[in-house]
Amino acid sequence: MMSRARRRTVKALVVLGSLFAFLSVFAIWTERQALNTDDWVETSGRLIQNEKIRSAVGDYLVDQLYANVNVEKELEDILPGETKQLAGPVSGGLRQVAGGGAEEVLRTSTAQELWKDANRSAHEQLLAVLENKKEAVETGEGKVTLNLGGLVTNLADQVGIGAQLAEKLPPDAGQVTILRSDQLKTAQDIAVGIKGLALVLSLLTLLCFGVAIYISREGRWVTVLFCGVGLVAAGFAVIVFRSVAGGIVVDQLVKEESVKPAAEAAWSIGTSLMVSIATTVIVIGVLFGVAGWLGSPTGSARSTRRFMAPWLRDYIPYVYAGLAVLVCIWFLSASVQNLRTFLTTLVIAGFVALGIHELRRQSEEEFPDAAIADYFGGARERVVGAVKSANISEQVSKLRLPEVRRPSEGEGGAPPAADGEDSRLQRLERLAELHEKGVLTDEELAAEKARVLGNGGS
Repeated sequence: MMSRARRRTVKALVVLGSLFAFLSVFAIWTERQALNTDDWVETSGRLIQNEKIRSAVGDYLVDQLYANVNVEKELEDILPGETKQLAGPVSGGLRQVAGGGAEEVLRTSTAQELWKDANRSAHEQLLAVLENKKEAVETGEGKVTLNLGGLVTNLADQVGIGAQLAEKLPPDAGQVTILRSDQLKTAQDIAVGIKGLALVLSLLTLLCFGVAIYISREGRWVTVLFCGVGLVAAGFAVIVFRSVAGGIVVDQLVKEESVKPAAEAAWSIGTSLMVSIATTVIVIGVLFGVAGWLGSPTGSARSTRRFMAPWLRDYIPYVYAGLAVLVCIWFLSASVQNLRTFLTTLVIAGFVALGIHELRRQSEEEFPDAAIADYFGGARERVVGAVKSANISEQVSKLRLPEVRRPSEGEGGAPPAADGEDSRLQRLERLAELHEKGVLTDEELAAEKARVLGNGGS
């Protein structure tokens, strides 16, 4: 039995590891979403495919078009003669047309590629600034912008004034500021902290669980099981937090009701990666739970260990080779392959290898003589036994003594005792024949003889 102090230490480590797991999900999500260009471009592509977001972006592009270019004046230059007086009404009508058609424009592959290119350029500029590359800071003066000017021009083409617009569009049209120079130092410090934090929190989670399992000794399977419960709880807590935080963030940052649906959609899409990471944590927690159950003293776990014992004893090199293959597949299929992913995968693989070692040791102690043939041979014997038992029952049922009807008070004569005695003799002879043929064992013959004689004595 563990001492009280040891039990408290184990519990504290499991709780602390679960907390680290909860925080690591946010750190990993922030690192990948904010500091990985490919992930951000993929997310931005999903954003523009959302109807509510397309509508909001379309409204912004129309506003930028009319804010940066005197469309009425452009139309006056285009319209001939007295029709120049219609420039004002036509300009207003074009705005309605542009507003209604902007979303359709953003549905096109051309517009969506312009959107992705703008996001990729902005994100690469952001990373250059955060990594303190001098040329990026000097060129952009520490400012990171999302340049949607190409989309504004594309929209102008759709309403028929694009040929004159390209030269007149100011450089800052469609520029969305992401980072200002006065925010540069803070952003750089946060970026450095996030890069290290994701790796540290992931390893601290596994370290806490590893120490807790190591010092548990007796009842180690319980600790493994609770580590799994902690990981599952951390994953679900992240999903719940994301749902609650989404409402708070949108309400606090977006004041216009018309824009809130697009902001809610952006939050949902932007944090979908967080849900994916949390789901991975839950899956790992379930695997911990399965490992804890395998080491438990329950009947189902013992049966499973008995089945696995010969495989773990006789084919352990193949088991570890299979583990190595699975680890390689897991790492190569990861969306991001970096030092954190490699080390985390390596540590988890170490946990699995240690679990296999402990499972092998435990199964060998409990079932040292277990063999693979026991299961297949045992199954065969059970089938043959069932068929044999059915045949015996059929043969014996044919030897049942007929019921002897006792005479009523009005009927004379004694019961046909002689006929009953002959029938018992015939049945005993038949049983002897079955015994000689090997259909009945000695025990079965003795049981049937006792039944025949018992019936005869009643």
